[in-house]
Amino acid sequence: MMNPHQYTYIYVLALIFSFADAYGIGANDVANSFATSVSSGTLTLGQATCIAIVTEFCGAFFLGSSTADTIRSGIVNVNRYASRPELLMLGMTTSVFASAVWVIFATSRGWPVSTTHSITGAVIGMGIASFGGGSVKWGYDGVAKIITSWFVSPLAAALLSSIIYLITRYLVFERGNDSFKRGLYAIPFYILITVWVCIAYIISKGLPGTKQSKLSFGHIVGIGCAAGAGAALIAYFTYVQWLKRKLGDGEDLKWYHIPFVMFLSKRPIIPELTPEEIEAAAEKEKEESEALIVDVKQMSLFEKCRYYILRGVKQDVRNIGNPKLQEIHARAKKFDNKTETLFEFIQVLTACATSFAHGSNDVANAVGPLAAVSTIWSTGKVPGSKSPVSAWNLAFCAAGIDLGLATYGYHIMRTLGNNITYTTPSRGFAAELGTALTIMTASQIGLPVSSTHCITGAIVGVGLCNGDIKAINWAMFVKVFFSWIMTLPVAGLISGLMFAIIANAPQK
Repeated sequence: MMNPHQYTYIYVLALIFSFADAYGIGANDVANSFATSVSSGTLTLGQATCIAIVTEFCGAFFLGSSTADTIRSGIVNVNRYASRPELLMLGMTTSVFASAVWVIFATSRGWPVSTTHSITGAVIGMGIASFGGGSVKWGYDGVAKIITSWFVSPLAAALLSSIIYLITRYLVFERGNDSFKRGLYAIPFYILITVWVCIAYIISKGLPGTKQSKLSFGHIVGIGCAAGAGAALIAYFTYVQWLKRKLGDGEDLKWYHIPFVMFLSKRPIIPELTPEEIEAAAEKEKEESEALIVDVKQMSLFEKCRYYILRGVKQDVRNIGNPKLQEIHARAKKFDNKTETLFEFIQVLTACATSFAHGSNDVANAVGPLAAVSTIWSTGKVPGSKSPVSAWNLAFCAAGIDLGLATYGYHIMRTLGNNITYTTPSRGFAAELGTALTIMTASQIGLPVSSTHCITGAIVGVGLCNGDIKAINWAMFVKVFFSWIMTLPVAGLISGLMFAIIANAPQK
């Protein structure tokens, strides 16, 4: 039996590289969850970052252990390492290193790659380098299952998002003067669906340190539906009434009036902006955007520190004034602004659901290999297919995801922004809800889908609902698709070469 503490240095390296991989996941993948909310103007980049830090951490910490098993032991046949567990420690360490290197490099270039692709390719590469192709589970119980998800997830997300958007479009937006009134009725319904799915998903998954819920499917659905109905009822008597009075009647209401709006007397009417005031507001927004371009050399030490700390959330990522995208944006049909505004809150809610689902699914890309190394270091044995994942492993990698988003996530958010198609709150909410449903379903069955694939497919699906194929920036889509193809072999090559060199190096 091996002396596991002889390889403590490998464990330490695995901790460092797993955190780096989690950092890359936050910088690259988390932008997917809130890209449509920022690009539509519903949230600022800073607001999206603050919300995502909470939702990503909660999803990763509370529900991230299921897919970690698939990443850790669902790709390579770990039984081959039973006589030499230290090789699996080394292999998982080189895998998470290769994944981190590729994802962070791709992020620096503005390429929205799949972190699931990256770790999968890295594990395959080290498996081939250690015992040849036979050590990899190529069948549907391993690689084939994951590869299938790469094609199914964008199509499923596109289909779900298109259905949601088309229903909203024809039942709400295409109703002329009644669109605002219909939108007020639609908001509680969508809140019901979002809360229903999230609550049912959380109950079925269970919390760390507890067993998966033993409730029947019917009970889980019933509890989720009851919670969703309660949230929808509260929303109808608070948020919906606030929207009706503020947007419909033009009353001067603040956000903190929402909980007790039913008890407020009629407020003063806000006069509509004149064309000159609208133009002045646009000019002010332009000046604020230009103010983001600063000369660091002219700053004091304190200003430099503040600039670099907040730099990741002070970027302009919307691409609204990009002349290269004007023709694409012009092909998207525009609807009543007031009705679109109704969907801002529900878009934030669905973005939170997507981010929560992303954290629960994609934290496995960093924590899966780390959990394998941690188990071997603790026991000296190769872990079983369903060995537990430590809560501190999940928290450690979840913190890395949050840090990556806050400091480097603007690169990918700028790429996804409005670059693929024109985004509004209603379009963004449909894409995010479809993505959340796809990711949550996949995470529930332990299938590590790519959030990049899901949100990209969802955005394209919603964009095609304009009825004009030229409403999609196909050049950007091809670029994204090419990055998907490149990720698997590049990460596999880096991991496999590193493992082969280290494992076969002369020993004292």
